[in-house]
Amino acid sequence: MIVGVYTVELFISESRSLKDKRQVLHSLKDRLHEKFNLSVAEVDGHDLWQKAVLGMACVANEGSHVNQVLEQALNLIRSMPAVEVVRTQLELL
Repeated sequence: MIVGVYTVELFISESRSLKDKRQVLHSLKDRLHEKFNLSVAEVDGHDLWQKAVLGMACVANEGSHVNQVLEQALNLIRSMPAVEVVRTQLELL
């Protein structure tokens, strides 16, 4: 069993309040969960209205499958105009 954890730091340029940030993140987390069946949570930057750090987790039998799913999820995030990816970190456990 392979567990992949992707930490993604985001800049949300259009956010003017924590409410705006929550709306963007809620939509993004729902899309990631529905499309890739990932567990997604905001893990840092809770009180900052233009910054968020998301943690995404995927479990599979093969590391290549975990990598593929997490990379596709990152591509989906990068395709969203409301967010900019600042930094990423991938860990395989």
